[in-house]
Amino acid sequence: MKKILNIIVKTGLPLLLGAVILYWIYGNFDFDLIIEALSTMDMWWFWVSCIFGVLSHAIRGWRWRLTLAPLGYKPANDNCVYSIFIAYAANLVVPRVGEVSRCVVLERYDKVPFAQSLGTLVSERLVDTVMVALITFTAVVSQWQVFRTFVIEAGGVSEAGVFSSVGRVAILILSVVAIALVLYFILRKMSLWTRIKSFIAHFWEGFMSLSKMRHFWLFIIETVGIWFCYFMQFYLCFFCFDFSSDLSVAAALLLFVAGSVAVVVPTPNGAGPWHFAVISIMMLYGVSETNAGVFALIVHSLQTLLVALLGIVGILMLQFKR
Repeated sequence: MKKILNIIVKTGLPLLLGAVILYWIYGNFDFDLIIEALSTMDMWWFWVSCIFGVLSHAIRGWRWRLTLAPLGYKPANDNCVYSIFIAYAANLVVPRVGEVSRCVVLERYDKVPFAQSLGTLVSERLVDTVMVALITFTAVVSQWQVFRTFVIEAGGVSEAGVFSSVGRVAILILSVVAIALVLYFILRKMSLWTRIKSFIAHFWEGFMSLSKMRHFWLFIIETVGIWFCYFMQFYLCFFCFDFSSDLSVAAALLLFVAGSVAVVVPTPNGAGPWHFAVISIMMLYGVSETNAGVFALIVHSLQTLLVALLGIVGILMLQFKR
């Protein structure tokens, strides 16, 4: 019974939550508008954004190899990149399982011990957290009035549909409950002492890997490159549609931050919460609810498809190497 419940929480709950929120947002949506938008969409900009999307994964793989070098391991560059492809695709099925899958790949193909490769992820997360904090601070300061309105109104400016007060509160409550449940089922498997020892061991191992790195400057450059590519992949999609092409870089930065925070909610690739956050803020910039819905649905769907395709490429390339 416990195993069944665990499976439901890990796979069923994220899918159900994402589906519920998406239905809430798009339940009365005219999907003929999606077909119309796709027919007039400037695909050149989208393909350019895809280049940045692939590049962000590749740079993350190269950066990971740098953190493994001080531990005495030098996995193949392409294996590191393929492991990132697979990790992001795995997160589409079970949120947050990607970190485990990428370590499994290196253990299988480059004999890198699972525990040590997992420890290096701590150093990555520390630096990424700093980057997210800096980007968030910049976005909030430059777009304070819009951000303040978004927080006060919980992301809605319309009095109808999903952005009514009841809809906003329901989505926020569902998201918070989902995060709490996932954390609960993860932590309840471990005793307090086990959690403390595990955290200290991984933190120290990851920190020492970072401090012993010979090319720390390259690590920082690659970190900036990763987040620059993430932003460009999102920002260039604005030019795919007439109604969003005039939005400023500052507006795009705030939307990027909101979307990045929304994916914390355990749904496949942030489906549902990501749409909610992006639509809400786009409306504050004068984009109609309908056009914002079109943008969110098309961009998220195509980017999710790209992640899935890269995962398939990663699996096939690794099998080919074997």
